[in-house]
Amino acid sequence: MKALLVRVGADQSEGGGSWNGPVNTQTGAFAYVPIPESKPTHSNLATPYSKVAESVSGFGLALPSHLASGHMHLDPDFEHLTYGDQGQRAKQIQSKLREGDLIVFYAGLADTQPGRCLVYALIGLYVIDSIIPATSLPQTAWDSNAHTRRVLPPNASDIVVKAKPGVSGRLKRCIPVGSYRNRAYRVEPRLLDEWGGLTVNDGYLQRSARLPEFRDAARFLDWFHAQKPELLARNN
Repeated sequence: MKALLVRVGADQSEGGGSWNGPVNTQTGAFAYVPIPESKPTHSNLATPYSKVAESVSGFGLALPSHLASGHMHLDPDFEHLTYGDQGQRAKQIQSKLREGDLIVFYAGLADTQPGRCLVYALIGLYVIDSIIPATSLPQTAWDSNAHTRRVLPPNASDIVVKAKPGVSGRLKRCIPVGSYRNRAYRVEPRLLDEWGGLTVNDGYLQRSARLPEFRDAARFLDWFHAQKPELLARNN
């Protein structure tokens, strides 16, 4: 078994929407707020931010105006259990992972508790069913992933991961795993030991073309199950 760690969700970068979704660290409840869509989408397949506005308002917050009026790049799409990618990341996923392997999603979330620190937490997990070229999805399935909702067809190298239902999805309660130390956000040392390590220096967390790989995916999965996670086939 192999597993890759993938950062998703809105963040403080320009491409990430300059905003972080909220989390209540006392309960683990969070709102999954995707990054903005950067390309035109078919009007009947668009995913406006209004779809997550209610979830965000449940934390006593409102989406910033520059997001509220726009559209999301809803990827991963936990409702459809898909994840799309392109470029070097797509190549890594396609070359390293097979059916039964894992993609583990994490995000940087803004704590709603006093102090409002940034929390790096696991928000979902996929057990892979298949990895297919995005161009192979029939038109009837274009609404299942952000890469096929776009007006321009996907590049030949774009992929869509389909996950196994029942064992894949969005976490009902996120699992905090990282904090700021040694001048960067990193996975906690205790967790690196429990997981068997990652292929990045000292658990370094960033949105990168090179995806961190779990050195012992089976050991990580045992740890994950020990947290008694509840996985949902929905986005919020």
